[in-house]
Amino acid sequence: MAIVKPFKGVRPPKELVEKVESRPYDVLDSEEARAEAGDNEMSLYHIIKPEIDFPVGTSEYDPRVYEKAAENFQKFQDKGWLVQDDKEHYYIYAQTMNGKTQYGIVVGAYVNDYMTGVIKKHELTRRDKEEDRMKHVRVNNANIEPVFFAYPDNAVLDALIKRYAATTPEYDFIAPIDGFRHQLWIIADDNDIQTVTEAFKAMPSMYIADGHHRSAAAALVGAEKQKQNPNHKGDEEYNYFMAVCFQASELTILDYNRVVKDLNGLTSEEFLKALSKNFTVEEKGTEIYKPARLHEFSLYLDGKWYALNAKEGTYDNTDPIGVLDVDISSRLILDEILNIKDLRSSNRIDFVGGLRGLGELKRRVDSGEMRAALALYPVSMQQIMDIADSGKIMPPKATWFEPKLRSGLIIHKLS
Repeated sequence: MAIVKPFKGVRPPKELVEKVESRPYDVLDSEEARAEAGDNEMSLYHIIKPEIDFPVGTSEYDPRVYEKAAENFQKFQDKGWLVQDDKEHYYIYAQTMNGKTQYGIVVGAYVNDYMTGVIKKHELTRRDKEEDRMKHVRVNNANIEPVFFAYPDNAVLDALIKRYAATTPEYDFIAPIDGFRHQLWIIADDNDIQTVTEAFKAMPSMYIADGHHRSAAAALVGAEKQKQNPNHKGDEEYNYFMAVCFQASELTILDYNRVVKDLNGLTSEEFLKALSKNFTVEEKGTEIYKPARLHEFSLYLDGKWYALNAKEGTYDNTDPIGVLDVDISSRLILDEILNIKDLRSSNRIDFVGGLRGLGELKRRVDSGEMRAALALYPVSMQQIMDIADSGKIMPPKATWFEPKLRSGLIIHKLS
């Protein structure tokens, strides 16, 4: 069963939310954060990207930068830019992109559920990235930014969410940059709070959709605090970390596409012939061609688009990894033909999130920066859950979730 609890959120007053909120720390670099924050001293970037308060070029890993995050977090509270609720709540957070709305419930997720695998992962994490986020959690004694979970569809929670969504939200704004709508409701009714707790308790698992490093960092800091407290009882706030949990069927996963710098010494004709061993190759002309189904890929090469359909026997429908298009393309194109072995470290390949569209693939090839582009059909949430249930790990660069959670709407203190 999945254990969750309500918590006393630390959040901006309604009239300040658009001053405080920001994009998450890991979708922009230091200079972009500096530009977006501008002269807005209320921007959350002063807490999640505090290197912007130092001279240009200061490392985000400088010990002074972490200390500045804590100093700024305290400043935001002292000035009333962030205020803690006086009662424990759950919250409902909605995002609307291209006319589609997805609703998440903001909860305190249980650290021990992460450790025991009730909260399931589908990606590997890197220790250096974990440690960076652990330092940020430790120094602030808080989860400043949420993680992004999915749960199996649940009729009870769906009905509760719809009831709240029919009322006036606490926050309602269109974010700059992405142009998406973000709304927040507070679940304050004790009966509704109990309903949420019990509904999650009936679930065997929850799934990390996005934010594996933040999840690992939050859980590991909570586990540290358990060991450091000689009077640990198990009900302390540090036993929980902040997550926004969405029904799996509502989530939008976009394609995560590839561009390559060379054809491994092959001519275009030799490359297309090599592809024909495992794919049927069909020229589609100069208009952008998007994959329409699983096991179909789009190739852009020399100003033309091609449809590549994986032949029977090149994938295993009984293997949750072997059936994935990211695995098929990695094995049979990137590795076998182009000799790109490690997607995480090779400098011959780059990745383009689907929000940018296939026009971005065309642009990067036409500019001469890249030699060819490969577009993939998106992974489904069901595939992610199947892989997590099997205990296996997704291939790298497999999923791209949009919209991203905005940061600064709610913060969770660990004490």
